[in-house]
Amino acid sequence: MTTLLIKNGRVIDPANRMDQVADVLIKEGRVAAVRAGIKPPAGACEVVDAAGMIVAPGLIDVHVHCREPGHEEEETIATAAAAAVAGGFTTILAMPNTHPPVDDETAVNYVLHRAAEANLARVLPVGCITKAREGKELAEMGAMVEAGAVAFSDDGEGVASSKVMQRALQYVRMLNVPLMQHCQDPELMSGVMNSGAVAVRLGLAGISAAGEQIMLQRDLELVERTAGPYHVQHVSSAASLDLIRAAKAFGLPVTAEATPHHLLLTDVACMTYDSNYKMNPPLRTAEDVEALRRAVADGTIDILATDHAPHAKEEKELEFALAPFGIIGLEAAVGLYAKALIESGVTDWPTVIARMSTTPATLIRRPLGTLTVGADADVTVINPTAHWTVDVTTFKSRSRNCPYHGWTLPAKAVMTIVRGEIKFRSQ
Repeated sequence: MTTLLIKNGRVIDPANRMDQVADVLIKEGRVAAVRAGIKPPAGACEVVDAAGMIVAPGLIDVHVHCREPGHEEEETIATAAAAAVAGGFTTILAMPNTHPPVDDETAVNYVLHRAAEANLARVLPVGCITKAREGKELAEMGAMVEAGAVAFSDDGEGVASSKVMQRALQYVRMLNVPLMQHCQDPELMSGVMNSGAVAVRLGLAGISAAGEQIMLQRDLELVERTAGPYHVQHVSSAASLDLIRAAKAFGLPVTAEATPHHLLLTDVACMTYDSNYKMNPPLRTAEDVEALRRAVADGTIDILATDHAPHAKEEKELEFALAPFGIIGLEAAVGLYAKALIESGVTDWPTVIARMSTTPATLIRRPLGTLTVGADADVTVINPTAHWTVDVTTFKSRSRNCPYHGWTLPAKAVMTIVRGEIKFRSQ
């Protein structure tokens, strides 16, 4: 392995409460030293001048759809991993709503094998809560954890049965892994965009935020009964934040994530009928966006996650009502978060880095998200003044369903190091 010395960067390591100009020395795939004035060691050593850059623990995205197995025309584990490192992510969690779904240890092993072949970002499997994501019978959770699953989710479908959800929470508490819930009451999921004045004007069926809040409220009651670790995926509404904030104040083991699109876009974006603005949960109101931004700053939202959801061009070219939900976001995420949270003055870089590295690592119980000496050398170097223009035609992802094409963003990941090896370097 190459010895690396990253010089003169602003080292932000929330796990160690560090925010100062320093050097980072990497040897044999691990962090060897973090301090000012490190001299290159004897022998071969690559020196990277990071003056003016942020040097952070490797970013972690806990919500990525790799589409493999089953829809490799949209994305593969290898192309998702390539998109991840191009966006500054050293670790991603692969959602299990594939075909077939990741609901047994064989499927978990497949994801890990394909990730090892790609040899880019770490790709950690999330197993299904229920068999075939049908919400009826628990999947083999214990066997999947032993095989390497780091969490459980039926993402794309909320577990509707209170009995099944209670049992799942009891199991994840025993297994010490989080349950990640897509909060949406299925009986209130008949629309294609946010329920409100814009949907009425467009003549499109709406999805009320009440569907998110009803399932969340029920789940929090079950978390109180079971003490199972519970993670709320892609929160979209201000009222949901009130529920999460109250649960945290009560001491429940609850975490929550927000996406770039819910921090930047509102349902007004759907006025053009562009299906790149169609997602689940849908884009909400300006009031919801502001509430989510404040929640990131105050810690109600613990984690920033992309919900990277690739789709083939011909699918997204269907009319709005028929097109699938979802957009991609891995390769623009750093800039999008900077625009939503830092350029707007809502919060600062240490908070954003914590939400993208340290807290996600804590969620999945892995010794990542830190530059502690001896830790695996997963490092992301960010240019906080890049001012670059998004061009989806250059993305590593296999899909192009991204609403940010042509946007100018204020920051960009310029180097991604996984286990001490440079996996991406901006040209």
